[in-house]
Amino acid sequence: MTMKFEEYKEYLSPALAKATNLVAESAKGCYVKDNTGKEYLDFVQGIAVNALGHCHPKVVKAICDQTEKIMCASFNLVNYPTTLKLAEELSKVTPGDLNVTFFSNGGAEAIDGAIKLARNTTHRPGIIAFRGSFHGRTLGAASVTGSNSKYRKNYEPLVPSVYFTPYPTCYRCPYNTTEDKCSMDCLQELQRTFDYLIDPSNVAAILMEPVMGEGGYVVPPKKFVKEIRELCTKHGILLIFDEIQSGFGRTGKMFASEHFDVVPDIMTLGKAIAGGLPMSAIVSTKEIMDEWKPGQHGTTFGGHPVCAAAGLAVLETLQEENVLENCRVQGEYLKERLLEMQKKYPSLGDIRGLGLMVAVEFINPDKSPSADKLNKVKEYCLQNGLLTLSCGVYGNGFRFATPLNIGREDLDKGLNIFEAALKEL
Repeated sequence: MTMKFEEYKEYLSPALAKATNLVAESAKGCYVKDNTGKEYLDFVQGIAVNALGHCHPKVVKAICDQTEKIMCASFNLVNYPTTLKLAEELSKVTPGDLNVTFFSNGGAEAIDGAIKLARNTTHRPGIIAFRGSFHGRTLGAASVTGSNSKYRKNYEPLVPSVYFTPYPTCYRCPYNTTEDKCSMDCLQELQRTFDYLIDPSNVAAILMEPVMGEGGYVVPPKKFVKEIRELCTKHGILLIFDEIQSGFGRTGKMFASEHFDVVPDIMTLGKAIAGGLPMSAIVSTKEIMDEWKPGQHGTTFGGHPVCAAAGLAVLETLQEENVLENCRVQGEYLKERLLEMQKKYPSLGDIRGLGLMVAVEFINPDKSPSADKLNKVKEYCLQNGLLTLSCGVYGNGFRFATPLNIGREDLDKGLNIFEAALKEL
């Protein structure tokens, strides 16, 4: 008997919003098959989790091999060879002196830990976050999330001493200026936060997505990111980069920070780190991590040996199969195709992103956001075998989060379905 989601809906909390009612039975590479046998081209990939696509054979083998050895004895009780090795291998690819890792289970948990680490190190309370940002849904992560008020609704009071400042979203500039005439108003607004609300000597960290994820795949000007780094250094503020979605090759470089020639003091990782298994990490310098004394933070499942085995396989495959180069090449081609469509379809507004972290805004004739148009296109895509997901504060961003090793044939197939949806619209 074919299982239907609706028959089991009563047993699941409605708090988890469902993008589809599909019951996925198997997946491989770019494709997901539901329990009716219908196959879908997956341009969501677990929300940028499967950097190598579904069930990459090397990752699957690493997981299976490890499960036969040891599943869990808690990393705070014993050490695992795979976890120790993953920490070492991460230190070889992380920027600057970010060589020390604390393993966690999910992105929001890593954000909570990073805030604790920053406050513990600096002995300061304040956290500066950005409007439009998304960092997770735990109480701590929701406190620094500004991409939609729904994530904070009914949960006040949240974690105190959090202040929000504008993110430079140039297509929808809050100051109505243009990129070529930008005078860094967002930086001036941050300075006003220091002037009016919290002295920089009381700020522990500025928390920033180097490329905004859930908030719309927004790429900030390089000058802005570098100025933030200089501001943090000047005032003894720690710079935290949330690379949970943008890290592990998604932007065509191992970490998005490399596009801006900026090294943060603390970095959070997640999503793609373990090839589809739940794992995250807080990475920092030895000097900062040494301030975190034994017992000040902890986890039962963090540093899980099976997840670590998968993580090692992901790192090895990224290097051996030249995945980042493919991401850059296919990402450039993706944007070229979308820019061609933009000339033909007035519903397409801004096209932006780096590597295979690309989004399109759907707009009305007056340039206002159109979630309605996006939803019609998304539904057409679903009916025609393409899985997609929206993003952005107004729900009008259509994101492309394909595997980083996607081939041209599958990329074209998805783009052709997308363009057919535009014609239908």
